Amino acid sequence: MSESEKHKIEELTKKIEEHNYNYYVAAQPTIGDFEFDKLLEELIQLEKQYPEFLSPNSPTQRVGGQITKEFKNVKHKIPFLSLGNTYSEEELKDFDDRIKKALGNDSEYVCELKYDGVAIGLTYINGELVQAVTRGDGESGDDVTTNVKTIKSIPLKLRGHNYPKEFEIRGEIFMPLKVFEEINIEREKNEEPLMANPRNAAAGTLKMQDSAIVAQRSLDCFLYFMIGEDLPHTNHYDNLKVAKTWGFKISEHIKMAPEIMDVFNFINHWDEERNNLEFDIDGVVIKVNSYEQQRILGFTAKSPRWAIAYKFKTQRVSTILESIVYQVGRTGSITPVANLKPVSLAGTTVKRASLHNADIIEKLDVRVGDTVFVEKGGEIIPKIIGVDLSKRHEYSDKVIYATECPECRATLVRKEEEANHYCPNELGCPPQVKGKMEHFVGRKALNIDSLGAETIAQLYDAGLVKNVADIYNLKKEDVAKLERMAEKSVNNLFAGIEASKKIPFERVLYGIGIRHIGETTAKKLAYYFKNIDSLKNANLEQLLEVGDIGETTAKAILDYFSNEQTADIIKRLKESGLQFELSEDQLVNSSDKLKDVSFVVSGVFSKFSRDDLKKTIEQNGGKNVGSISAKTSYVIAGDNMGPEKHKKAEKLGIPIISEDDFINMIK
Repeated sequence: MSESEKHKIEELTKKIEEHNYNYYVAAQPTIGDFEFDKLLEELIQLEKQYPEFLSPNSPTQRVGGQITKEFKNVKHKIPFLSLGNTYSEEELKDFDDRIKKALGNDSEYVCELKYDGVAIGLTYINGELVQAVTRGDGESGDDVTTNVKTIKSIPLKLRGHNYPKEFEIRGEIFMPLKVFEEINIEREKNEEPLMANPRNAAAGTLKMQDSAIVAQRSLDCFLYFMIGEDLPHTNHYDNLKVAKTWGFKISEHIKMAPEIMDVFNFINHWDEERNNLEFDIDGVVIKVNSYEQQRILGFTAKSPRWAIAYKFKTQRVSTILESIVYQVGRTGSITPVANLKPVSLAGTTVKRASLHNADIIEKLDVRVGDTVFVEKGGEIIPKIIGVDLSKRHEYSDKVIYATECPECRATLVRKEEEANHYCPNELGCPPQVKGKMEHFVGRKALNIDSLGAETIAQLYDAGLVKNVADIYNLKKEDVAKLERMAEKSVNNLFAGIEASKKIPFERVLYGIGIRHIGETTAKKLAYYFKNIDSLKNANLEQLLEVGDIGETTAKAILDYFSNEQTADIIKRLKESGLQFELSEDQLVNSSDKLKDVSFVVSGVFSKFSRDDLKKTIEQNGGKNVGSISAKTSYVIAGDNMGPEKHKKAEKLGIPIISEDDFINMIK
């Protein structure tokens, strides 16, 4: 029977990886998302039932869930050199002259786009991915294999059979522009700091400790250089074409260039067209095609002599700063925004740019009427990088930062440890009230999808809602009087409101909008305190005992529950029937057996996924910690536990237990 299931797992794995390739590499999907998810779910269940057949390179491992606290430094077998840069055609001609002087006229170039991301080296043995290492300092980099496995365009097992037994392929991991924009929209909505640009976002994501979050970020990867002893061809271009048949994502924008003029044509084309790509590039790379000629040309101490990068000039324009306005966010955070004289930049018309906070305005000494330099570079959101002082009017005045909320006229406050000013009138300031309601009804919270921003604004302006609790006191006849509120719309709205009463406690806790409480933190608090009253009555020390709760977050929770108005809102929401405690199903496996007991989870387990193991710890009152210290109660060790962690636990005398030992603890 088990052999039959093994065969089934292998066939299912092959089918899923084929669909992965079709979708993420070939861009020609053959099934829908629903059908794909059903196949993946079937494989997950089989691997749980038969863990002995779970491969480290199974497609189920792409969803992440493993935690990496320390990224091991690995020495590159062959140095990961950087390329020499040039910004001028003259220097490119000099490069071409040097090549011809060394090789004669018998040489040709390969032109490629220069991706703006994180350089990576992938090692394959017998067709399977065994290691992924960042460029680092060129001599050594960080092992990020666990996180790289979540990138669906990187094959875990190669297609075909004609690949070398062992080789390395190098490339660039990047964040697609659409993904970057979506993340920043979500962060702006939650009033979190925006990511500066896709390159930094990709680098930060690749070094995140939780691979499940990496999986959600939808990173992508182009591969562009192979290293190995038994490569099928003696030149760069043909090997990339073969690599494509093995399942690697090789850019379609690679071109042979027999002469330097062909290189210039390629550069000029992409200097114009780069704004139409779905990812960032910052130049073009030119390589000599023949490996033998590359060997003859050799290397300098830092760079290969057979390749060079032509960098595009940073996209920058100047325009007039016409005014500065102040926007109020959901949590009361004030953001100064520069209104600009419209100007074309990187294919779009720019009219506004964020000035972030008072410190940035002071640092730039930017003034209304100034001619300012606006840059996009790798950024999606334009930023003001400086002022043309030669054009400043002699009577210009320094900007005096707002002291009152532009919406409700409350006096702004600024805490010492924070960069932003805030409007303290959180329950009376219109943008804050509307923003809190939009957050509350959002998909990740109460999920009342028939109650969007426009409807909330209508209800608020009509005086029907002033806070989230009022949503549950709405009357159909009042709502029906509003514009664009037909009978079907009204019925959908009230059906959504009624359905929201079944949303579990952790999502309600996220939805009420306590500052600094995101989805993950809300879930931890819900499982730790079990109900809203226990959380409300917790003191600072008790809050700090919850994993990943720092002093700033703990104080925000205390401030929230000490406010009489918010206490009344919670009371009314309770009376309306919302879930403010864990359900019976959630409590079935819960207990206080592990109260005041902390665990470090390390390795691979057969009876739990790492996420399930950590969830079980929290459900039983325990605490997950990331690193071993003298305060750690136990280390739960699975297969392949890191030797350094094992050594540290033994040195500190921390008990190392198995997952079976853990199961006995909570029986």
